Amino acid sequence: MTAAPKMHDAEPIPPAALKAVEELLQSGDLFRYHAPQDAPVALLEREFAEYMGAKYALAVSSCSAALFLSLKSLGLPRGARVLIPAFTFAAVPSAVVHADCQPVLCEVGTNYRIDLEDFEAKIEDVQAVLISHMRGHTSDMDRIMELAEARGIPVIEDAAHSLGTVWDGRKIGTIGKIGCFSFQSYKLINAGEGGIMITDDADIVAQAVIMSGAYEHNWKKHAGLESAFRHWQNRLPLYNLRMGNLSAAVIRPQLDEVARRVRDGRANHDFVAERLNTSPWLDVPPPLPKEDRAPDSIQFNLVNMDRDSAVSFAEAAHAAGVKVQVFGLSTDNARAFWNWQFIPGDMPELPRTRAMLENACDVRLPARLTRAELEFVAEALTGAAASVMAPLPAYGT
Repeated sequence: MTAAPKMHDAEPIPPAALKAVEELLQSGDLFRYHAPQDAPVALLEREFAEYMGAKYALAVSSCSAALFLSLKSLGLPRGARVLIPAFTFAAVPSAVVHADCQPVLCEVGTNYRIDLEDFEAKIEDVQAVLISHMRGHTSDMDRIMELAEARGIPVIEDAAHSLGTVWDGRKIGTIGKIGCFSFQSYKLINAGEGGIMITDDADIVAQAVIMSGAYEHNWKKHAGLESAFRHWQNRLPLYNLRMGNLSAAVIRPQLDEVARRVRDGRANHDFVAERLNTSPWLDVPPPLPKEDRAPDSIQFNLVNMDRDSAVSFAEAAHAAGVKVQVFGLSTDNARAFWNWQFIPGDMPELPRTRAMLENACDVRLPARLTRAELEFVAEALTGAAASVMAPLPAYGT
C-alpha cells in the first residue's frame, strides 16, 4: 500500500547547486557586488533574461520585493490606484500599500480568473494594473492588455506561480510591461526565498536596480544602461532588497530543470484533475483555450456542499493523509481578501469572489510525485467527498 506522500517537500537541490554553494562558501564572496563581474547573481540575471526572452532582469530578495520595485519604478503618484485580483496572496496588496498606492480589488470568478466585466468597469479609475496569476491560473491576457493599452495603463504581471506557463505562445511574465517571479520553496524553482523581475524597459530596470540597493557606483556592474543609471543616481531611495550570491548559486542550476518540472507538473495535475472530476461533489475548472499551465498544485471547487460539509470534507481528507485548504474557511487565510485589514478605506463586498473562496480548495501537487502517490491523493479526495456527501448506510438499515 502506498503511504501518504509528503506533499510539502520540495525537490532536492541539484548536485551542481551543492557544488556551486560549496565553492562560494570557500571563496566567501556572498555579496553580489564584491566581484568586478560575473558574480552568481549577475549570471542568474543574464541567464534568466535570456530564458524568458526579455532584455533585462533584476534578481531581488523576494517576489514581493520585485512587485514593490516594479510599482515604484513606474513613477506612480502617491495614492495611485492599482487594480489587483481579489484572489491572490496578501503579499500582493501589501506591495501596493508599501509603494504608497491604493489597492483596488477586482472580482474573481469560479475558475479563479479575473472577472472581466468587473475589471472593465474598474479600470477606468486606476493608474496601474497588477495581474496576479494566482496559483498559476492565467486570466484572459488578450482582453486585459487590450483594455489597459487603450487607456495607457501599465500592466505588471505577478507570475510567482507561473514560471513555465505560456499564453498563446508567449511566456507569462513577458506580456505586461514588467513580470515578477518567485523562488520561494513552494515554487517551481526553490531557493527558500528570492525573486526576480524582467522588463524590456531600460528606464524601469535602471530605477529598480538603484532602489534595490546598488549604492554609489555599483550600478556600473549592470551592463548596458549607463545613461539611464547616470540620470537616476542619487535621485532615488535605497531599499536594500538585493539577492545574495548564495541564493543565485542555488537557483542557477535549477533553470535546466524547469522544462522537466513543467512537463511533470502538468501531467500530474491533469491526472488528478481527471479523477476528481469523476466525483459529483468536486469540480476542477478547465484551463482557458490559450493557456498552457505549469502547475505545482491543484485547485478545485466543492459542489453542493454547505459550510459544515466543506469543513467535514477537509477533515476527512486530512484523516486520509491529504491536507486540503478551503481558502475561505481557513482561519486568517492570507488569500482571503477580507483578512487584508491593512488596506486603507472600506473593504468592498465582492460577493462573487467570497462565494468562490468559500468553495475553492487547494492541494499541493509537486512535480516529483509518483503515479502511485497521485492515485493516493485522488482516492483520498474523492473518498473524503463521498464519505461526507454519500455516507454508507449503517449495517441492517
